[in-house]
Amino acid sequence: MQEVSTKPYLLRAIYEWCTDNGYTPHIAVVVDSRTRVPMQFVKNGEIVLNISFEATSGLKMENDSIHFSARFGGVSRDILIPVENVIAIYARENGQGMAFEAPVGIAPEVAQDVPEPESPTPVLSSVPVSEPEKKPADAASKDDDDPEPPKKGGRPVLTRIK
Repeated sequence: MQEVSTKPYLLRAIYEWCTDNGYTPHIAVVVDSRTRVPMQFVKNGEIVLNISFEATSGLKMENDSIHFSARFGGVSRDILIPVENVIAIYARENGQGMAFEAPVGIAPEVAQDVPEPESPTPVLSSVPVSEPEKKPADAASKDDDDPEPPKKGGRPVLTRIK
């Protein structure tokens, strides 16, 4: 009998921690041919999804897949994500959560800039922090909801991808 990965259990645990603490759980997913998501929201071969109770209907986090219904642009869509394609789960409010290694064997047209792994041994690495988007001067306002840009150096954090 094949041993079940710890990843689906960790995903469920972080999801429960988020909801117990009033946080909004999000997952970052590498999109490939097995992933069923609205493609117009995919950027650089990845999509970030709000999987909170308020944002989803019929959420099921199983050992091999996560599936639920959610509204995108007012249209209900059925979403299917293989657990191995989840690369992070975190709380939107504070960025706390867990990141995972990207799956091996991603379709080349989806992950053009993902380097091939050198060995099958898992390796932790940090993700470079991107520069904040430049906004026109007239669009700046004091009641802007954007968080302040990440600070350089120090402890790495998960960055929400819009």
